[in-house]
Amino acid sequence: MAEAFDSMNVAELKAELKARELPVSGRKSELIARLNSNSKETEPIFIGELVDNSILNQAKAFLAMPAVVASILVVLIMTSTVAVFKPEWLGLASESAKYQLIDFDADQTRKYAQDLVDLGHPEWKGRMSGSGEEGQAAEYIINNFEEMGFMPEMNNYDVPMFAINDEPEIGYCIPGILAGRPGECSAGDVGRQEVFFTHREQFVLQGYSGSADIQFGQDMQVVDLGNGDASKDWASAQGAVALVWAASDNDGNTDMYIRADENQVGALVLVNMLNNCDLLFEGDCIPIFKGIRVDTFKEERGAIPDNIPFMAISKKAGEELQQALELDARIHISTDVDNTGELLVRVPCGTIYGESDDIIIVGGHHDTVYSGPGAVDDTSGTASVLEMARQIGLLYQEYGTPEKSIRFCTWGGEEEGLWGSRYYVADKISTLTENLELYINLDMNHIDIDYENRGNSIRLFSNSEKHLDHVQEISDIYWDANKDMAKKYEISFALLEGEKGESDGMPYNSDHGPFVYDLDGRNGDAIVCYGSGSWEYHTYLDDMSRFNEESLGISVTIYGTYLRYLAWG
Repeated sequence: MAEAFDSMNVAELKAELKARELPVSGRKSELIARLNSNSKETEPIFIGELVDNSILNQAKAFLAMPAVVASILVVLIMTSTVAVFKPEWLGLASESAKYQLIDFDADQTRKYAQDLVDLGHPEWKGRMSGSGEEGQAAEYIINNFEEMGFMPEMNNYDVPMFAINDEPEIGYCIPGILAGRPGECSAGDVGRQEVFFTHREQFVLQGYSGSADIQFGQDMQVVDLGNGDASKDWASAQGAVALVWAASDNDGNTDMYIRADENQVGALVLVNMLNNCDLLFEGDCIPIFKGIRVDTFKEERGAIPDNIPFMAISKKAGEELQQALELDARIHISTDVDNTGELLVRVPCGTIYGESDDIIIVGGHHDTVYSGPGAVDDTSGTASVLEMARQIGLLYQEYGTPEKSIRFCTWGGEEEGLWGSRYYVADKISTLTENLELYINLDMNHIDIDYENRGNSIRLFSNSEKHLDHVQEISDIYWDANKDMAKKYEISFALLEGEKGESDGMPYNSDHGPFVYDLDGRNGDAIVCYGSGSWEYHTYLDDMSRFNEESLGISVTIYGTYLRYLAWG
C-alpha cells in the first residue's frame, strides 16, 4: 500500500485523506506518512489469518463470547474465509487499552518555557498583564497553536488594569550637620546618610498602587500600625506613611488598602514577615507581589485612589527603616502608576472542532507578576499547555476529527484578578453553559528541582467524582509505565464538591474559578493540578534556575491521556 501512495499526486493523496476523514494539509511527504500511519492503524484482520496464525487464542476468545456474538462470527467464517473482522467491533478490545498514555517531551517543554521567559521585561523581567511583554507572549502562543494544526483565535479584552510608568523608589535619609534645622537631608547637609532600597530585591509595588513623590524635605511622618488590623489607629496615619508588619494574623491587601483610603493615608508600606522567611535568605523574608480585589474595593469605596503608593518591603529592609526612623530619619517614596483606566489583555486559543458541540478546554495563564520572570508561576503551566496541545495535535493528524471539540487557551490578567478567564467566560457564556464538559487548569503544576528538600508531591483535584475517578485510574497506569518517576514523586487526590467559598469547595484562586462558578445556572466541572516547592513564588527569584521540566510530565501525561480518552475513546 505504501508504494501505491508514493505513486499518487498531491490531489489524489488529498482525496484519499478526505475519504478517510483525515487532515489534508501539509507537504506531499506528510500526506503520504499520514496515509501510511492510518493504513497500519486500521488494517483489517482476516478470519483466515486468525485461524491459521493463532487458532488457540482465537478458540479461547470464541468460547468466552456471548452466544449471539459467537453466532455472528460463525456466520462470517462460514460465508467467506476472507471476511473482514476487527476485534473492537465485537467488544474484544483489552480493558488495559482503555487509556493510552500520550507522549511527553521534556526538552521541548523546557524550550517553550525558556522562550516565554526570554520575552520578559528587559529590566523587571516579568510579563505583566496589559504590557507589551504580555502581548508578545500571547502572539508566541497563538502562533504555536496554529503551527500545531489548531484553529487560532485571539481574544482581546479591556480590563481594569494598572500601568507602571517608571521605576519606583523608597529610601531614607539620616540628617547630617543640619539635623533639626532647615535644609536637613538637602544637598548642603554635609554628613547626611542616604539609603535607597533595591527595587525587586528589597521592595516591590503592590497591585493598583497609586502615585506620589514624597521627598526627604517634606519630613513626612511614619506611623507604625503593627499588623494593620481594624483595631489599630489608622486615623493617626492621615497624611502620613502607614507602616504595617505583615504576619499570620493580619488582614489582606484589600482590607488594608481600604483603610488607607478611608483615612487618607499618604502611603502604605507593608513589611513582609510572613512569606518565604528564612527559606531563600537566612534572617530575611523577601518581598512578594500581591494585588487587591478590585471588585471588593469598588463596592466599598468606589474608585481606587490614585494618590496612595502601596509597596511591600523585605523584613530586613523594614527593620533597617525602623532603626533609621528612631534616629529621626526622613523617608522618600516615589511611584508613577496609572491605576484609573483599562488595559488590553489577551486570551490566545487554538481549537480542534469535534463531531459534537461538547467542548473540553485546557488552560494556564501566560502573564506573570511584573517584578519577576515567573518561570514557575505560571510559565510552567503555559509550557505544559503548549506541550499537551502539541501532543494532541499529533493525535489529531493520526486519528482525525475527535468526538468532542478540544480547545487550548492561555490567560492574561490572572495575577491581578483572573481578568482574562473571567472576561472570556462572560464573553462565551451561552456556549460554555450549554456545551462545556470539562475545564483543565495548569497553574504551577511544577515540582522544584530540589524536590528532595522542598517537597516532591503534586495535588490533583476536581469537583467531579466521575472525572477524578478517571484521573486516578490513569495515574495508576502512569506510575506503572514510569517507575523511575514513581520513586521520585508523589500524587495526592482531592474531591471538592462544595459551593464557592465553602471549605470543601473549589478555590476561586486561579483560572478554573470562572469555569466552575461563573456559568449561567450551573457549576462547571474542572480538574486542577498544583505542585510543590516553589519558595520563590511572586519574587524576582522565580527564574529558570529552579525549573524542573521533568515534573511537568506527570500532569501533562495524566490529564492529556484523559483528554485523549474523552476525545477519541
